[in-house]
Amino acid sequence: MESTTEEELVQMVRDFIEESGSSSSASSSIPVSEPVHLTDHPPIYLTLQDIIWRATDSEIEILEKILMYVKNMERVVRGDSSNLNKWVVMKLKMDGYDASLCKTSWVSTFGLPKGDYEYVDVMMRDKEVKNEGKPTRMIVDLDFRSQFEVARPSPIYKELIDNLPCIFVGTEEKLENVISLLCSAAKESLRQMGLHIPPWRKASYMQSKWLSKDCKKVSISPNNITMEFGLDNSDGKCTTTR
Repeated sequence: MESTTEEELVQMVRDFIEESGSSSSASSSIPVSEPVHLTDHPPIYLTLQDIIWRATDSEIEILEKILMYVKNMERVVRGDSSNLNKWVVMKLKMDGYDASLCKTSWVSTFGLPKGDYEYVDVMMRDKEVKNEGKPTRMIVDLDFRSQFEVARPSPIYKELIDNLPCIFVGTEEKLENVISLLCSAAKESLRQMGLHIPPWRKASYMQSKWLSKDCKKVSISPNNITMEFGLDNSDGKCTTTR
């Protein structure tokens, strides 16, 4: 499947904001599905829904920030999704967060093709713990849903994918649970269609995207990148006009 273009990503985020903007409470930034009846959905759907929408305060905090950045931005530089990742890292750092651009890569092994990927991570400390505790690594992916799409999904698998957010914010453990569940579902979905699961949808390949040991953290300095995005150093607003 082709990656979502940056303009499509921005539009998805804006749609997300409009759908979840009716409530002013902090938790309203996490979109909540309509109440479901156990007879309406298979158990795997309810399990995924429980994993995805059971958000911690830190996850809600970071997601709210990202939605605010996109809602208030005047312009996003055209190009691939890397630009949007850099822009989000820059904004998070300007707000005092320990955010980084992460680039993973892996070699071909055991029938799995080599590849590379890019996402954002944020190191969050529990503010209620003395000395702020040990930092927790939060993974942020701005094009999450499309990573699990397949060409010919079964109705159940399509329902699972439709329940995924386009923006993922969560811990490594939460991400591992999502990957395990969805890759198993993808395999079963394709089996029902008489197809084999492609290497790039197997759990080991998907885990390599976000959890590869070969991960390079790229530091983004607000002072060095504001010129690239045409921003004002003082508040991150665009200085150029449409």
